[in-house]
Formats: sequence, C-alpha cells, structure tokens
Amino acid sequence: QLQASGGGVVQAGGSLRLSCAASGRTFYNYRVGWFRQAPGKEREFVAAIDAGSRRSYYGDSMKGRFTISMDNAKNTVNLQMNNLRSEDTAVYYCGTGRPILSEISRPAGYGYWGQGTQVTVSS
Repeated sequence: QLQASGGGVVQAGGSLRLSCAASGRTFYNYRVGWFRQAPGKEREFVAAIDAGSRRSYYGDSMKGRFTISMDNAKNTVNLQMNNLRSEDTAVYYCGTGRPILSEISRPAGYGYWGQGTQVTVSS
C-alpha cells in the first residue's frame, strides 16, 4: 500500500516536499513515479526514480525545479518541489511498477497507486 503526503497550499515561488511511503512492501526492484492530475485533465508525468540505479527522470516542465529522491531507511520516495507555479496545482499521486524505460512516463506502467495529495499554488 502506498501513502502520499505533504500536499498543501503554497504561494507561487514557494516550495513543498511530498512523500510516498510504502507499507508492507519495499521499493526494491521497482520504479516509483509521481504523476499529477488537474481537474478536467489527464494524469501527467512528473518524475520517476529507479530503486536500483537511483536514476531519475523528469517531465519537461519540472526539470530544474523538482527533485525526486529515495530514502531507504524510511522506505519513502520524496519529491521536493521548488519555485512552484499556479499551473502546478493538481492532485499528486505516487505509483510503483516495473515500466520499461520507454513507458516510464505513462501511468499504465505502474500497477500500484497511492490515494493522492492535493497541491494548490496560489498566485
């Protein structure tokens, strides 16, 4: 089971740190992805990390602002979001799976999802 947390309301230019915690399982040998979904829009790829290599991947508009990392001791995957913009407002979801590299930005590649956490950026 995955639990996403850390969402909230922040002003444009501010920062938030989201966490995705796994209970009853570890992220070993999986890829963990963060996606977001705004009302009326499709789920959008934010970032992903490979639990083995620790290599990270980002959506284009997130590069340079967001950082994904893994904390083995706490069994969490974190998403540090800086310089937030109003267009970052969405529900953020974390998922795990074993998508091939070419599918890493697609929700269909992830079989397990958390419940989502709301991020609201006010301008």
